Amino acid sequence: MRILITGGAGFIGSSLSMKLLEKGYDVRVIDNLSPQIHGENPQQSELFQRIKNKVEFISGDVRNKEDLELAVKDVEVVVHLAAETGTGQSMYEVEKYIDVNINGTVNLLNVIAANRHQIKKMVVASSRAIYGEGKYRCEEHGEVFPDSRSDEDLSKGDFSAKCPVCARDVKVLATSEESRINPLSIYGFTKYGQENLVMLTGKSLNIPAVGLRYQNVYGPGQSLKNPYTGILSIFSTRIKNGNDLMIFEDGEESRDFVFIDDVIDATVKAIELDEANHRVFNVGTGTAVSVTEVARALLHHYKSDLSYHISGHYRLGDIRHNFADLTQVSDALSFTPSYSFNEGIKRFTEWVNNQEVEEDRYEHAMMEMKAKGLYK
Repeated sequence: MRILITGGAGFIGSSLSMKLLEKGYDVRVIDNLSPQIHGENPQQSELFQRIKNKVEFISGDVRNKEDLELAVKDVEVVVHLAAETGTGQSMYEVEKYIDVNINGTVNLLNVIAANRHQIKKMVVASSRAIYGEGKYRCEEHGEVFPDSRSDEDLSKGDFSAKCPVCARDVKVLATSEESRINPLSIYGFTKYGQENLVMLTGKSLNIPAVGLRYQNVYGPGQSLKNPYTGILSIFSTRIKNGNDLMIFEDGEESRDFVFIDDVIDATVKAIELDEANHRVFNVGTGTAVSVTEVARALLHHYKSDLSYHISGHYRLGDIRHNFADLTQVSDALSFTPSYSFNEGIKRFTEWVNNQEVEEDRYEHAMMEMKAKGLYK
């Protein structure tokens, strides 16, 4: 069976490519080798070198219909990973994110519709960003779904999510697939758009479709060049450049960090199992890890004497907490994450220690956000 992976030279895509090849599938990749991910010499990037001469590679863009027509020819499964990523950057590069993530997906689906007799399944990478803050519990009002935190509260150092009814502080709960969809960034909006477009098109064309709402994916192969996304890679690049870590808010904000091997395991199950058809699933660990815990773990594993600083600064549109409820993916696909954060971070830092030190462009990225009024 031939499988097409859009964005297949990226972090997740290249890892998925190698696993599918190992399992005996034919793999075709279409990717534009974005310099933000692959650097100024993308053909030399580690991610591209992973798949070079192993998969059928098409240098192309999902915004180009002719490229996609070539890519979907004679394929039976499409895994749609191609997207611009990064919540902060999306807030001031709106047109770019809409063009790549939404228009690119529309182009892909139009081409599939014209060749639908070949396609047996579609899998789309969604994101935890579609939930916004996700699910919380209010002592008075039970389960609630907070809105975006206000600039007024954040400026006073009040970083807690609030009950939308009584404005009291609320306690985070695991976010299930039935939770309210409330993206708080352009990126989150476009990921939900991608998910909806693929799921609805799959239903209308009678092509089984699966949406995977990835949490914060990390691991060997993650781009160390991109200063806009991936806190583990951003912090690692700063440490390797001898720069202290600056942590937003009070450092207690948390995310669900899921190791790349677990993400690939879930994605392969989505491809292979009929139980996944026409459904969406969270893919994570079901455990929240604070940003301060991340900083401490990285400094420990790199044996660094650098420091981290709790800045009190914040980015408008950032969420406070989010971690996944894995009940559905566990029941339907028998997916259980194999890597705890401690195990995953050890493997990640061992890999980073063998990489060339990349330029630290984090402060430049923050200056861009500050100039747009999004970082305070």
